[in-house]
Amino acid sequence: MSDQPRIVLLGDAGDASKPDGMQSGDAKTASDLGEALAIAGENAMPSLVTTSLDVGRGWLDALPDGIAVVRNDGSVVWANAAFLENFASAPDVSGRNFFDTLGVERPAANASPFGEGGGRPNRRYPSSDGRHFELHVGPSPGDDGSKLALVHDVTDQVRLQQKREAIHRAGFELGDIRPDELVEMNDGERIELLKSKIEHYVRDLLEFETAEIRLLEESTGRLRSLLAMGMTDTAEGRELVVSEVGNGVTGYVAATGRSYRCSNTRTDPNYIEGAEGALSSLTVPIHFADEFLGTFNVESPAENAFDELDEEFLTNFGGEVAVALHTLDLLGVEKESAATTSSTTILREVAGPVDLILADAAWVHERYLGLEPEVCNRINEVLKNARDIKQLIRRVGESMRSQNDRCAINPRPNVPELEGLRVLVVDGDEAVRRGANDLLCEFGCEIETAHDGEEALLMARSFPYDIALVDIRLPDLNGYECFTRLREISGDLEVMLMTGFGYDAGHSIVKARQAGLKSVLYKPFRREMLLAELRQAVTGRDDAATA
Repeated sequence: MSDQPRIVLLGDAGDASKPDGMQSGDAKTASDLGEALAIAGENAMPSLVTTSLDVGRGWLDALPDGIAVVRNDGSVVWANAAFLENFASAPDVSGRNFFDTLGVERPAANASPFGEGGGRPNRRYPSSDGRHFELHVGPSPGDDGSKLALVHDVTDQVRLQQKREAIHRAGFELGDIRPDELVEMNDGERIELLKSKIEHYVRDLLEFETAEIRLLEESTGRLRSLLAMGMTDTAEGRELVVSEVGNGVTGYVAATGRSYRCSNTRTDPNYIEGAEGALSSLTVPIHFADEFLGTFNVESPAENAFDELDEEFLTNFGGEVAVALHTLDLLGVEKESAATTSSTTILREVAGPVDLILADAAWVHERYLGLEPEVCNRINEVLKNARDIKQLIRRVGESMRSQNDRCAINPRPNVPELEGLRVLVVDGDEAVRRGANDLLCEFGCEIETAHDGEEALLMARSFPYDIALVDIRLPDLNGYECFTRLREISGDLEVMLMTGFGYDAGHSIVKARQAGLKSVLYKPFRREMLLAELRQAVTGRDDAATA
């Protein structure tokens, strides 16, 4: 418990003016309100006692905060100068309802902070003119049962919080493209859709008129332009690479990984002209998890136009852009030619139903094994033919692929160690199952999927797999439970856990690491990240087998 006095006496408050039952050690005396507030700290408001209401009003009238004395029925007895000037809707507030003077909706009688046993003494209220007020209520210095209301204008704080929330919501909108919509788009169409969404939020939410986003091309170290708003043609076409020197602020930020505020473009040696007439700029790195993706730059015709809040907002929005880029990269299937796209689309649509057939047939086979040989033989044929369906479609697609030119911008890497790799993807989200299937089939992996933990265990008992990708939040099991039970079925099965944004309420990843987990994937993951983890798992398994 705090050692602060429970009551602070203002002015000449002797023993005769102390409330009944108060001991001498319960209170301290202050000569003015400033001293009283220093003594009582944050709890000063409900602890003030004066020898007269007039004395208290004199001190309260000098405060910069809006203060009013309010009766139990909500009518105003008195208000200080700051309240009348900054909060009251009319010059005369005496006798008017307190909430009416502020222009806010009256709370219900049982929710009013002024009545007996009323509502919360501290809360926020929106006003009819768009402002937001924070109200603190405590006992009045008088002896008539009225209360003291302290009002703060918190409009700026509320609007900042609303903007933070709006940026977060915008992130969902950026990546809100259904997989079936992506199938119908080529690379250019997907990029244009994303750019149009980014431009909308940069102008209407962040309120910037000029902006540039560049993405890192890992193979060359170049920073390629994704989006340019209000930039000169020269700036948009400029070749930039990751370097602290000679590549402007963009190259510097890419090389250091740190944000950069240029307060005066005319004197800053790192600045290279972007928007015509710009006198200040702000550039932040775009990261996803720990991976650097690119840079986000905005400029202004005014000097020193950007502050810490602008940096925070731009960084947060850049993070949402990064998530959208990863989502598109995972779910989007690059259409290299009409023929290849056709086979990919067929395989995508067939994969889910075939996996359901496999799961159901495996369930029947497991329960009738050894009971009726003819039934078991027929079920084995169903299982074999169901698995062959996807293999045949994939072979047709590979044949068509070999007869068409590859996409020169984003060629398929040669990953021979993944050819024929048997992968089980376990996730309750259909978009993730389909996206992983689309992505890994391109590299010759044999993919099968499960909707929940029990289905994954059934599939693992029925078929051999090299690797299982398991979400930590399944409908029936958590990641740790599924991990341990899969390893019990097959000690050679490499199990990787997947999670979105590092969320792990059940500590599945920590427990699984203690039990031998080697790899964790963060969704939505990019192709390069997934392939790197798979290659590492395959290499580690082969090395262990050799040893």
